[in-house]
Amino acid sequence: MDTTELAAFLRSRRERLRPEDVGLPSGPRRRTPGLRREEVAVLAHISTEYFVRLEQGRAPRPSAEVLAGIAGALRLTAAESEHLHVLAGTASLDSGPVGRAVRPSILAMIDRMPQTAAIVLSATFEVLAWNDLAAALMEDFGAVDPDGRNLARRAFPSGPLPSEPPYGIADGAEFQHHVVMQLRTTLARHAADPTVTALIDELRDGNAEFARLWDQHDVQGAPVLTKTFHHPVVGPVTVDCDSLALVDQDQFLVLYTAPVGSPDADALALLGVLGAEGVLSGA
Repeated sequence: MDTTELAAFLRSRRERLRPEDVGLPSGPRRRTPGLRREEVAVLAHISTEYFVRLEQGRAPRPSAEVLAGIAGALRLTAAESEHLHVLAGTASLDSGPVGRAVRPSILAMIDRMPQTAAIVLSATFEVLAWNDLAAALMEDFGAVDPDGRNLARRAFPSGPLPSEPPYGIADGAEFQHHVVMQLRTTLARHAADPTVTALIDELRDGNAEFARLWDQHDVQGAPVLTKTFHHPVVGPVTVDCDSLALVDQDQFLVLYTAPVGSPDADALALLGVLGAEGVLSGA
């Protein structure tokens, strides 16, 4: 049970709700945002004292029934409810290190997809594997050290200047939000992995936007169905984006494709001919 994260998550979900969201009158004298603790307690059918102790990180582990009541009272989504159970220690966890070994069958598969740009991401956004088209569309990951292959670092570079979207993607802000939400889920699942906590501490200390988003405690966003890359050689390329979970290793296979016969498919085909080296040379 992660009492600190559980307390912060409960506060963030309570403060985002308005009384009218749960059928309560707003009233004229509300000095704090969101629902009152006693209102949540009534809706969850638990005592106000116990809910206060949960928000203060002082309560014993709640039962699954109590958590279900709290999830209903706070109008949590399925992903948020699952995250609540993980933080409370009532869900099964993979508390070991984040998996970084990619199955040979996955490596062979992405090499057999010449018209698809494919990468494999760890739960901390490290690019673990890629095919030639992905290298031409994004960058030659083989020429970058492992720390530089982390897309979370690319999305949230250290320094006071505003972050530039990695690879010229059009949805830079949405990607940043997605990174933060996924890292929060990763931290809950791999709290004992020092590389996870070190990465999050690095990003929080080095990038104000990451720190702001992190403090929102969001864990689920809308799925990304398309993505537009502004490529320095072929210009804008809009692709379908499919992310497939490799559950056994807590990894993600990300596939970028374009409809057959479309200008975007032609652009991908040209990148496939040029390859990463041709792109770098401007050929």
